[in-house]
Amino acid sequence: MINVFMANTVQEIYRRLYDFFGPQDWWPGDTPFEIMVGAVLTQNTAWTNVEKAINNLKNFDLLSFETLHSLPSAVLAEHIRPCGYYNLKAKRLQNLLNLISENYDGDVDFFLGQDLATLRQELLSVKGIGPETADSICLYAATKPIFVVDAYTHRILSRHDLVLEEEADYAQIQDFLMGNLPEDTAMFNEYHALLVRVGKEYCKKSKPKCDTCPLKGL
Repeated sequence: MINVFMANTVQEIYRRLYDFFGPQDWWPGDTPFEIMVGAVLTQNTAWTNVEKAINNLKNFDLLSFETLHSLPSAVLAEHIRPCGYYNLKAKRLQNLLNLISENYDGDVDFFLGQDLATLRQELLSVKGIGPETADSICLYAATKPIFVVDAYTHRILSRHDLVLEEEADYAQIQDFLMGNLPEDTAMFNEYHALLVRVGKEYCKKSKPKCDTCPLKGL
């Protein structure tokens, strides 16, 4: 299902984007816990909306595990309203916090410090957390070497004939990228952020700016 090109093609994409955009310093957040919360809230919304929700939590001194875990769902939902689907996301976030409370005695550092396979399996067991959110937490909050795949990744790779748009699923695209890159957490971090950047500014869903794209002629 996947057209496996040589590793230097995948690495050339990274080099071009990094040279063009520079480091992205992603994911923004003061603590691993904040990053984890942001990963849940950013589902199906723009990051600017998540920032507003995170700032609401900070302004009311709510952004700690103990406080959020004890907060009634309706109250939490009101504070994260700017991120959209706030009732649903409040429940998903509380599902995650309940797991950490019940299985890890509320120790977020211990939870995030597990080996990658265990942490990812635990995250995926939480209702409302899928592969993209789980991997975002693993990569950005826990600094584990795993590549996050999103709609931008799929679009860019398919437009350059590296994957088949209709058939390639999340796991296949992730395996393709990780199989053609060195296992490097920092690179996976930058690469994903750079794909998001070029996807937003050039490789748009409609009316892509191919003539000026840094990947032109690849």
